[in-house]
Amino acid sequence: MEKLKSFPAADGFYMPGEFEPHRGCIMIWPKRPGSWPFGAGMARKAFAEIAEAIADSEQVIMLAEPDVKECAREMLSDRIQVIGMESDDAWARDVGPTFVVNKERKIRGIDWQFNAWGGTFDGLYSDWQKDDLLAGRFCELFNYPVYDAKHFVLEGGSIHSDGEGTLLVTEACLLSAGRNPSLSKLQIEEQLKCYLGAAKVIWLKAGIYQDETNEHVDNVCAFVRPGEVVLAWTDDEDDPQYEMSLADLRILEQETDAAGRHFKIHKLPIPKEPVRITEEELSGLSFEPGEDEREAGERLAASYVNFYISNVGVIVPQFGDVHDSEAIRILGECFPERKIYPVFARDIIVGGGNIHCITQQIPL
Repeated sequence: MEKLKSFPAADGFYMPGEFEPHRGCIMIWPKRPGSWPFGAGMARKAFAEIAEAIADSEQVIMLAEPDVKECAREMLSDRIQVIGMESDDAWARDVGPTFVVNKERKIRGIDWQFNAWGGTFDGLYSDWQKDDLLAGRFCELFNYPVYDAKHFVLEGGSIHSDGEGTLLVTEACLLSAGRNPSLSKLQIEEQLKCYLGAAKVIWLKAGIYQDETNEHVDNVCAFVRPGEVVLAWTDDEDDPQYEMSLADLRILEQETDAAGRHFKIHKLPIPKEPVRITEEELSGLSFEPGEDEREAGERLAASYVNFYISNVGVIVPQFGDVHDSEAIRILGECFPERKIYPVFARDIIVGGGNIHCITQQIPL
């Protein structure tokens, strides 16, 4: 399929909010030895639980490398479509296409350049070719017209849209030296507006402490609906996250969205006890040359903001922490029309991301 060379915004296309109706969801079956301990056994159980929760209300398409396709088919119900497709890891949010729609709800994809969260500067692995090809291959397989944005490095987790012209991003990520160092902040913002149909980009300062994606926005702040967000928060002033979230809070309190609305902000606590990788988990990982290696006791970027909004539900990470129930309560109040699906996500965060990171919605 020929890639479109025009800009989505000029064609009347824009990125809808995740809370809007979905046609389906893309996931990728986990396999990478440097991300998922002990043959990804526990991770696959978590992926399957998440996929089944999403499948309650929308089609789930699970992509799998040829050697693990049968494993995915055996562990998933018949509600879930399993498709063979090559990838380097399982972060569908970042390597899958970003979908845009127009007023007639026609759907097109965007194929960004993917460079493993920083390329040769600070990327997490040295060979990312299969991941970089995945978005285009998916759109070709499922007959979605696709915009060629290969000149611009971007991951799906680094953007959040309200569907009404407002985007949330973080400076820490989008201005990092491994993304688009030849472009100014203004030039990056113009690219986002041209491709995502945004009228206003709100630049938060930071994401979650120790987030190896250079602090994706989807781990720290997300739209509940237009004009309303959740923000990862801690009251512990000794936690490095405190100053990071405080800076973001001040920006949100001073800003308005594209429609001129002031934000309603819900503070969503991070786990009370930092989530750290253990010696046992580390012993189950096998790193390739050039791959970023973890260390025992390393703090992981655990956040309840990294949830996925399905057509009828919100799939929320849980960590076995005292704040798990508070996160469920707050999100239940934010989404009274949806069912809350709590999923123990320890076995996903070990890989470096969470529920939102392993999902990518296809709008309806």
